[in-house]
Amino acid sequence: MSDMITADLVDLDLSADTKEAAARALAERMVALGRVTDLEGFLTDVAAREAQMPTGLDGGIGIPHCRSEHVTEPTLAFGRSAAGIDFGAADGPADLIFLIAAPAGADDAHLTILSSLARQLMNAEFTSALRSVDDAAAAAALIRGEEAPVTEAPKTEAPASEAPAQAAGASEDSVATPGAASSGAATGSTPEAADERSGDRPFRIVAVTSCPTGIAHTYMAAESLENAGREAGVEIAVETQGSAGFTRLDPAVIEAADGVIFAHDVPVRDRDRFAGKPTVDVGVKAGVNRAAELITEVRDKAARGEVTAAAPGATPVDRAGEAGEGYGTKLRKWLMSGVSYMVPFVAAGGLLIALGFAIGGYEINKAPSVMDHFVWTQADSWAALLFQIGGVAFAFLVPVLAGYIAYGMADRPGLVPGFVGGSIALTINAGFLGGLAAGLIAGGVVMAIQKLRIPAALRGIMPVVVIPLISSAVVGFLMFVVIGKPIATAQKGMTDWLNGLSGTNAILLGALLGLMMCFDLGGPVNKVAYTFATAGIAVSNPSDSAMKIMAAVMAAGMVPPLAMALATTVRGKLFNRAERENGKAAWVLGASFISEGAIPFAAADPLRVIPASMVGGAVTGALSMAFGATLRAPHGGIFVVPLIGNPFLYLIAIAVGVCVTTALVVVLKTLRKPAPDAAAQGAAEGARSMTADRKQPVAA
Repeated sequence: MSDMITADLVDLDLSADTKEAAARALAERMVALGRVTDLEGFLTDVAAREAQMPTGLDGGIGIPHCRSEHVTEPTLAFGRSAAGIDFGAADGPADLIFLIAAPAGADDAHLTILSSLARQLMNAEFTSALRSVDDAAAAAALIRGEEAPVTEAPKTEAPASEAPAQAAGASEDSVATPGAASSGAATGSTPEAADERSGDRPFRIVAVTSCPTGIAHTYMAAESLENAGREAGVEIAVETQGSAGFTRLDPAVIEAADGVIFAHDVPVRDRDRFAGKPTVDVGVKAGVNRAAELITEVRDKAARGEVTAAAPGATPVDRAGEAGEGYGTKLRKWLMSGVSYMVPFVAAGGLLIALGFAIGGYEINKAPSVMDHFVWTQADSWAALLFQIGGVAFAFLVPVLAGYIAYGMADRPGLVPGFVGGSIALTINAGFLGGLAAGLIAGGVVMAIQKLRIPAALRGIMPVVVIPLISSAVVGFLMFVVIGKPIATAQKGMTDWLNGLSGTNAILLGALLGLMMCFDLGGPVNKVAYTFATAGIAVSNPSDSAMKIMAAVMAAGMVPPLAMALATTVRGKLFNRAERENGKAAWVLGASFISEGAIPFAAADPLRVIPASMVGGAVTGALSMAFGATLRAPHGGIFVVPLIGNPFLYLIAIAVGVCVTTALVVVLKTLRKPAPDAAAQGAAEGARSMTADRKQPVAA
C-alpha cells in the first residue's frame, strides 16, 4: 500500500461538516497529486455509490469509495474529524474517514491490497491508534502497515496482523488467500482445541460476503464474521466475492458445514452450492455490524432443523435484506420482484399487439387464428400473427407477477403456488389485483410451511413434492372459494372507474402519474405508476381511458432525461464535464423512454433536479390526458409515435414538460453558489492537462 497513501493524502484536522464536503476535501488532495483527473466527475461517482447504500459503519468509521474513470491509480486518503460527520451509520457520526478511489479497470492485486485495509478497520487496536496519532506521516505509515498500533495486540491469530503484512508487500498469491480461508484458518484455532472446549467438534459455518463495489464492505463483513466466529468457538470459512475476484470454497468444506451465512448486496454467485443447509440471508452491513447475532441465528436454525431448498437463481432484489427492516420495506421488495419479472412480458406483448394494430388496423383482433388461416403474401396475416403472439405473451402477465412475488418471498418453492394462484386470478377475472393477492398468499403459505420442523427422512422430498402440493391446494382453495369473488368485484370497479374518467378528473390523474414517474426515476414509485398503466392495457381490447393513462405515463417518463440533456446543451457552464457527457447520452435514453438516464444528475444534485423533473412530468402527464393522446404500446418512446393517438399534440405535451423542467433546473442552479471552487477547479484543470491521454468520460 506504499504507493496508495502518503502523508499528503492525510488530513488529521478535517474541518468538513458534511459527507459531501469531506469527500471533496480528501478528493482535492488526490487531484493535487494527479491521482484524480476530474474532481467533479469523481465526486459524482462517489455520490452515485453513496446513493446505493450509506458507507458509514458502526464504530465511528466512514468509507466513501467508488470505481471511476477519473482515477489514474488506486488511491487512499484519510481524514480525522473532531466533530464527527454523518455517513449514515446507526451509532452516529464518523470521526475516521477513508476515501478509497479505484480506477475503473483496477487490477486484482491493487484491489486485494485495498481489501486488506477494510479488514484492518475491524481491528480495534488499529482504529484506536489512528485516533491517537498526531503526525500525518505516522498515520500514513500506520495505514500502510509499516508501523504497528501502539496498543498491545491480542494473543490470538487475528487476521488484523495478517492485513498489515499483506499491505507491506506480500505477493498477490498470498494476499488473495484470505478471501477463501479454510475453516481452520478462519477461526485461528484447531478443531482439536475446539473439541477440548466443547467436548464435541465445533459448529461449522460457511459464509459469502459481497457488496456492489466489492472493495470495502465485502472484506469488512468477512473480517467481522471471522472475529465473531473465533469468539463464539465455531469454525467459519468465508468466501469474499469482491472486485478482485474470488476463490470458491472447497466443496468438502461446504459439505461439512452445519450452516450458511449470506451477507450480500449483490447476487451470490453459484448459490446452489450451499443448498440444503440452515441459511441466514442478510445485507452486507448486517455482516459487518451484527456478526455475532448472525452466528447465533444460524445455530438456532440448525437446532430447529430449518434448511433451504435447492437454491434459486439471482433475484433482482435482496429478498431478506437487513433483519431490522419493517414489513412495509419487505412488502415493497416482494412486489418489486414480481414487477421486475413481469415488465419484459409487458414490453414484448404490448409492442407486438401494437404492431399488429399498426399493420392490420383495429379490426385485426377479430382475425381468425393463424393456425387456420395464414397467407405469406398478405400483410393482414402478418399483422394477425404479431397480434396473436402478443396476446399469448400478455396472458403470462398475471401468473408471472404472482409467481415471482412468491419467489421473492420464499425462493423457488414459491413459484408453483404463485403461478397457480395467478392463473386462477385470470380464470375468475380477478385480473391484476388478483395476481397481487395470489402472489402474497402463495409466498406466505410457503414461508409458513418452511418454518415447520420436518423429520430428516422427509426433507429430501419437501421442495419437489410436499411444498408444491400443499401450498397449491391452499392457494387454490382461497382464490376460488374465499377471496376470489371480492377481488374480481374490486377489479371490475376499478376498471369501470377508469372508463368513466373525463375532464378535470382525467387531467388530475395525469398530473399525479407524471409526478410519480419523475419522483425516483425508475425506482419503486416510478414502477407503481408504470405498472398501474400497463395493467390497464394488458388485455386484447383495452379501454380508451387505459390507453390515455399509458400515453401520459410514457410521456412523463421521457421528460427528466430529455430535460437534463437540453439543460446541459443550453447552459453547459452550470454542469461539470462528466454531466455534460452524460447529457449527450440522455438524449437517446429520454427518447427511448428510459427515465434512469437522469439518475446521474439527480444523484449529484437531488434537491434541484428531482423537484424540477416532477413539475415537468406533472405538466406533461396533465397535457397528455387533456389532449386525449392514446397509446397501446407499453414502451418505445418516440419510436412508437406512429402507434399513438393524436401524435402531434402528444409530442407538444412532452416538449412543454421538457422546457418547464429545463427552465427550473437552470434557474435553481443559477441561484446556487458555484459548485467547484476556483482552487479545486484550477487543480483539476492542471491535472487534466497532464493526463489528458488517459482520461475517459463516465458512462451514462
